Amino acid sequence: MDHGIHFISGLPRAGSTLLAAILRQNPRLHAGMTSPVGALVGSLLREMSQANEGAVFIDDVQREAVLRGVFDAYYHRLHPSRLVFDTNRVWCARLPALAALFPAARVIACVRDVPWIMDSIERLVRRNRFQPSGIFKFDPTGTVYSRIEALGAGAGMVGFAWNALREACFGEYADRVMLLTYETLTADPARALAAVYAFTGLPPFAHDFAHVSYDEAQEFDARLGTPGLHEVGPVVRAAPRRSVLPPDLFARYEPDSFWRDPARTPAGLRIV
Repeated sequence: MDHGIHFISGLPRAGSTLLAAILRQNPRLHAGMTSPVGALVGSLLREMSQANEGAVFIDDVQREAVLRGVFDAYYHRLHPSRLVFDTNRVWCARLPALAALFPAARVIACVRDVPWIMDSIERLVRRNRFQPSGIFKFDPTGTVYSRIEALGAGAGMVGFAWNALREACFGEYADRVMLLTYETLTADPARALAAVYAFTGLPPFAHDFAHVSYDEAQEFDARLGTPGLHEVGPVVRAAPRRSVLPPDLFARYEPDSFWRDPARTPAGLRIV
């Protein structure tokens, strides 16, 4: 990690895997899907807190060194000339720590209208009708209402990410965050990647948007029990479609896309 690190975070089903797949074309960069580093950092923070009686022997200088060491150890096999983009939805809720650990780091937060995120996940559930999803602990029961309620809860797959995103955008480190909308990434990937490179201070690179692949995504889905969750194909313009969600559910989450309303968006927040 001699050349530094940046982070990909934001909402699920909003393009983070696609963004990583495109960035991987640049031999100077390493970008992956959700890494275990976020979970490791969370576990270490707890173990170095007062929840552990031995933490009385650990000061903040040591905590910082231990956490930085996790990143160095995890990425130690990379060629030292490559810059890392680590992906995890938790990073939007860890900005104070990231700012201390990596002062030059920036966060690309992928966003998409929340009802369409819910719609995307529900479509996967219906597509894999004979395979209960790991997202819902492989429970074959439930309805679209119970599934969406679980996703939107504070600790749910979507609810946690949305709360973390708001914390990042309305917090004191918002200048380190750029919101990359799903529409821009899929409809105008050249503009999206130009914005990413400019925001992170990296030299431009000529990407091949017609040939985007990421085989590891399918292997990850198989292990998780969520087939199709991280599909990556050619970048194409998203076509309008009718939602599979009942209208009342769709309408419930429409106001959550705060970045659509200038009156509700923090001044200076970068949105592409």
